[in-house]
Amino acid sequence: MAVTKKKVTKKKVTRAKSRKAQKVNIAVRVIRIILIPFVAVKNRMKSYLSRRPHRSFRRTRRRDFVRTLKLPGYFAFTKQVRLVLWKNRKTFGLLALAYMVLTALMVGMSSQDMYGDLIDTFNSTSNGAFEGFFGELGKAGLLFVSTATGGLTASLTEAQQIFAGVIILMTWLASVWILRNLLAGHKLKLRDGLYNSGAPILPTFLVALVLIVQLIPAALAIIGYGAASSTGLLNGGVEAMLFWFVAGLLTVVSLYFITSTVFALVIVTLPGMYPMAAIKTAGDMMVGRRVRILLRLIWMLVGVVMTWAFVIIPLIIFDSWIKGIWPVINWLPIIPVAILLLSSVSVIWMSSYIYLLYRRVIEDESDPA
Repeated sequence: MAVTKKKVTKKKVTRAKSRKAQKVNIAVRVIRIILIPFVAVKNRMKSYLSRRPHRSFRRTRRRDFVRTLKLPGYFAFTKQVRLVLWKNRKTFGLLALAYMVLTALMVGMSSQDMYGDLIDTFNSTSNGAFEGFFGELGKAGLLFVSTATGGLTASLTEAQQIFAGVIILMTWLASVWILRNLLAGHKLKLRDGLYNSGAPILPTFLVALVLIVQLIPAALAIIGYGAASSTGLLNGGVEAMLFWFVAGLLTVVSLYFITSTVFALVIVTLPGMYPMAAIKTAGDMMVGRRVRILLRLIWMLVGVVMTWAFVIIPLIIFDSWIKGIWPVINWLPIIPVAILLLSSVSVIWMSSYIYLLYRRVIEDESDPA
């Protein structure tokens, strides 16, 4: 009997210990599950700090961190992009034509009637200010600013805005896909790019949304400028100084973020690449190089604006002269067609410039951050 009681007692103790151990294990598992997000955030921050040498409010000395980036000069690299496009002018010319046709059919062109009304408004309100060569040049410049800022385009419907965004996105993807395969030595036709480049459209769209969000600080600066101008806030010395300081700071924040996101739009087109992974990779590429790459992107935009000015302003003067001689061709939409053509060429040019700049950066032999 004594032996049996001892066995029963041992069994009870063993069961009690096992139950206690199970409760402890359950508690440990619950705690681990609760801590999973915090551990993940900690690991991500540790990985981020190991990849990025800069620290907030701490100066990073150049002697402690040097990352080279060998690039051709501004004019030399622009010439390289032009030569690549000219070598494959048939493919990219057909792509520009496809862009023009789709935009004209689904979005619409600038209105010739609105352009004529705009010229009549300038002539009736100028009071002789646009006489002579320089007067015509000034009027052409003002018309150029009006046309370039959408002064000839009626308000687009939601469907037209969606079509415009999809067409630009598909032109970007087609340009990147064609250039990637051409530089790899493949022979292809435009239809190959149109049919095969649309696979990463959803990841590209998500990265584009991130880019739009990053432009919000600059948009706030623009909205603030409109409000400050209407209320007379910019007339005061101290108020104007504070406003421009804040507006400049907001613009710098947007420029800082979009510099890497522009490259993420290229990286996300790689097979199997996810949007956040593309943004992270692009950010790592920018470390120690952001200002130099940003200057290249600004140079690209300045070149596009100057090209528009050199083409549209003389064309406006020619349009006014030729229609003054032959009023019967006033219906001819010379300027709207030129705007559509320049829009298509500009989208392809900027896509090619950014992709070739990205290739030069990844071909650099400097160590990763």
